[in-house]
Amino acid sequence: MNGSLALIGSGEYLESMSAFEKSLIDDGVKNGKKPLYIQIPTAAGQESQTRLKYWEDLGRAQAELIGVESIFLPIFNREDANNPKYAQLVRDSALIYFSGGDPHYLAQSIIDTPLWQAIVENWQTGGSLAGCSAGAMVLSSDIPNFRLSKSEPTKGLNLISNVRIIPHFDKFFRWIPESAANLLLHVPSDSILIGIDEQTAIVKRFDSDHWQVAGKAKAHILKGLPKAQLAEGEILKF
Repeated sequence: MNGSLALIGSGEYLESMSAFEKSLIDDGVKNGKKPLYIQIPTAAGQESQTRLKYWEDLGRAQAELIGVESIFLPIFNREDANNPKYAQLVRDSALIYFSGGDPHYLAQSIIDTPLWQAIVENWQTGGSLAGCSAGAMVLSSDIPNFRLSKSEPTKGLNLISNVRIIPHFDKFFRWIPESAANLLLHVPSDSILIGIDEQTAIVKRFDSDHWQVAGKAKAHILKGLPKAQLAEGEILKF
């Protein structure tokens, strides 16, 4: 039984997302997982120590608000992701959360590592898995290069192989025409392209056969499904 899976446009650890993040913890606990909030900051692994400490503190404050224990795993590169002690720490956790940063660096750091294997196993046995911004993008089969549009996509983690996510959609990408977005993102003809606004998510609960929008703004179906702008509580299936 797969656990709940959440793709978030932005807003990890913000108070406005606390109820949603708590719901993911609750889902994992219902499936027998421990009430642990695992922070994986790898996407920001090339940032400064000050910035990394900021993310650690923000996540800890969120966990305290929710009322659960947080574990910040200092996995900043591929060597860390190959360390078996970190893989062991993610087991039986109610929520594993990939926060934002560089999706290409995140994918290259954890693909085919003991850490990623342990994360998948935890999700497949009922734990919730969430990715925010870069953390959402990396779960696809390929990650587009927004800044280097002529570059080939980076290989992703392939958990949701035919879906590509544009995070921060309302802030950075709403103005891009659909034809330009498809070209920029190298979107295959059989793929689904979804833009997710900031502080907004789409989530597939462990006991559901569909995805649902959660948060203050919208999810935008751009390709592969009937075009739509979906607000909180609305359903999409893929």
